[in-house]
Amino acid sequence: MKRRRLLSIMMFLIALPFLVAGTGGSLNGPDPDVSLAQATGDKDWSFRQVPDYQPLQEQLKDYLAQQPGVYGIYFKDLHSGASFDINGDEPITAASTVKVPVVLYLNHLVAQGKLNWDDRVVYDSKQDYQGGAGILQFSARDGDSYSLRVLANLSITISDNIAYRMLVRHLGKDNVARFMRDLGGQTVFPGGENITTARDMGRYMEAVLEFSREHPALGERLLDDMANPIYHVGLPGKLPPEVRVAHKEGDVWGVANDAGIVFAEHPYILVVLSRGETDVDKGFARIAEISRMVYDYQVNLKR
Repeated sequence: MKRRRLLSIMMFLIALPFLVAGTGGSLNGPDPDVSLAQATGDKDWSFRQVPDYQPLQEQLKDYLAQQPGVYGIYFKDLHSGASFDINGDEPITAASTVKVPVVLYLNHLVAQGKLNWDDRVVYDSKQDYQGGAGILQFSARDGDSYSLRVLANLSITISDNIAYRMLVRHLGKDNVARFMRDLGGQTVFPGGENITTARDMGRYMEAVLEFSREHPALGERLLDDMANPIYHVGLPGKLPPEVRVAHKEGDVWGVANDAGIVFAEHPYILVVLSRGETDVDKGFARIAEISRMVYDYQVNLKR
């Protein structure tokens, strides 16, 4: 937790000139290891038969049995469509992973012409202030305004809590919740709480890919933001650096989460949520270990 707060302060110092200038982030990023077309099925990359994921499930269950806390895992192979889960419907605090469906909803509204990226939202500390992750807590003053593009970028790349709260206020929490349910989410802000499941987060990751296929320019920018966050230790933590991982981490006390898309040779969606962690950093180290197990299994698949 201390490491993440230090990162927020460092990012504030680095990004301050850009905030003053009003810039919103780059469209450029590293070339993906596997193209979006391959990941979303636009080419014939299917397996001759559906892979057997039972051995991987057993390996993961054996590993989880030795770890503290409760884990929810969802996996989907993007070539064959095969999927499995372990405690996939277990309600777990979403933490900052919820920022992905919120920003995806914003992207849909922009694609439909209902909003523009240069529309601005005025900061109201009484409604928007939240400490923790992000840089706006150090710079925003009542009356300051930020473009939707800046708020979306900050929400994903540095997990800025104030940017997220400004977006939810602007978009409407009920509208966001309806959008999440339309995507197939079953556990959506129950009792007003930020609770989700691994299966639901998997649906949202797949929805990001579907949006990217329908709106390549907007979708690639969202994937680029997700692939270049400052918090990048969970799913990509033990993977080869050339493998593109578009993901969103999230943590609060006792919770370490990561949800994303791994653009490996055999691309896949992987969500790992956890609760009951006594050390969040160790929780992300365990997520990295789980991610490596899945990656190694995928690498050894035969088409």
